[in-house]
Amino acid sequence: MKMKLATVALGALIAATPAMADLVFPSLSYRTGPYAAGGIPFADGYADYFTLLNERDGGIGGVPAKVVECETGYNTEKGVECYESTKGQGALVYQPLSTGITYQLIPKATADGIPIHSMGYGRTSAKNGAVFSHVFNYPANYWDGASGAVNYLLEINGGDIKGKKIALVYHNSAYGKEPIRTLEELSKKHGFELSLLPVDHPGQEQKSQWLQIRREKPDYVVMWGWGVMNQVAVQEAANIRFPMENFIGVWWSGAEFDVEPAGDKANGYKALTFTGLGTNYGVYEDLKKHVVDAGKAAGAGDQLGTVQYNRGLYAAMLAAEAAKTAQEMHGTADITPAMMRDGMENLEMTSAKMEALGMAGFGPEFKVSCENHGGPGLVGVVQWDAAAKTWNAVSDFKPTDGDVIGGLIAEDSGAYASENGITERCN
Repeated sequence: MKMKLATVALGALIAATPAMADLVFPSLSYRTGPYAAGGIPFADGYADYFTLLNERDGGIGGVPAKVVECETGYNTEKGVECYESTKGQGALVYQPLSTGITYQLIPKATADGIPIHSMGYGRTSAKNGAVFSHVFNYPANYWDGASGAVNYLLEINGGDIKGKKIALVYHNSAYGKEPIRTLEELSKKHGFELSLLPVDHPGQEQKSQWLQIRREKPDYVVMWGWGVMNQVAVQEAANIRFPMENFIGVWWSGAEFDVEPAGDKANGYKALTFTGLGTNYGVYEDLKKHVVDAGKAAGAGDQLGTVQYNRGLYAAMLAAEAAKTAQEMHGTADITPAMMRDGMENLEMTSAKMEALGMAGFGPEFKVSCENHGGPGLVGVVQWDAAAKTWNAVSDFKPTDGDVIGGLIAEDSGAYASENGITERCN
């Protein structure tokens, strides 16, 4: 009832005000290059959700949403150029879709007063809102992912992985290096042996890494890959007959295009997730009616329900809900980036809200606060069924090791604050 009253009040306010400028949501996309297979469906899902809001609802709070897409090619320098060229257009929030770009934009966007949402990527310690005032990484971060993988292995091994060997195959970049510290700490805590196998960009050459895996025979392989690297890794694992059920990728290594090239050999491969699977959600009925069938889809309309399309859809939904929160908080539909930041910091995603959006169970419940810009870090696990060509959930969204992750976040964010002369807020 409270939500309905707030919506009615906001509607009355909007009706009494003159026409306002569009709410601008830049999309730093990459539809070209070695990472395009993941960039294209994400960008399509992101754009299609805002199109749905415009066509079905007349925008957000009565104000049209405008997606400004800028091609980065997953290149950090181009990403920064995209930011500089679009920030003056009224940009409310940036989704860099690259850890490298995110690192470069953190000081720039903070100085400009524009929030960043690095959903499930970027600088993990940005979860500490007391230090990183304009950066958000809800609903989960890379250290949650590392812990989620270890927790899943504990679960399937009766709570004991002491003496087990785990190899991390990772993209040799800021992105791929993110989980290392966490896995090192967890290896001390749980007694497993960790080996590190970097793969250079773009990841097409991995034979030496997988020959090492064949020699060392780890019990499990965890992967932090992206783009073509994932496809090559799955194929190389198949070539050495590594058991796919013991191979777990992070959420950016668990899409259809990562496993389909290997055919039946990819069966059983697993990946982490923080989003739902498929099209069995009410929102898809509206997408079909108002966007796809109306000829307004961002792409060819053939990506709906795929993992990365769903992730783009989810990111757009979270941005829209934060914008609604900001509108209600400030009593105006014509929000600024500063107001958008407030909306993101006060965002709460409940099961009831997700259900009302036609996305029940699409993501975990979470609440953002001044101190916590990352949510509770709930992580699920999915598994590929090659015969059915579909992903199936094998573990619900579950908590990660807050003690280990919390300590690492405090240490890293504290060092960042000291180095940059930042006074912690939220007191």
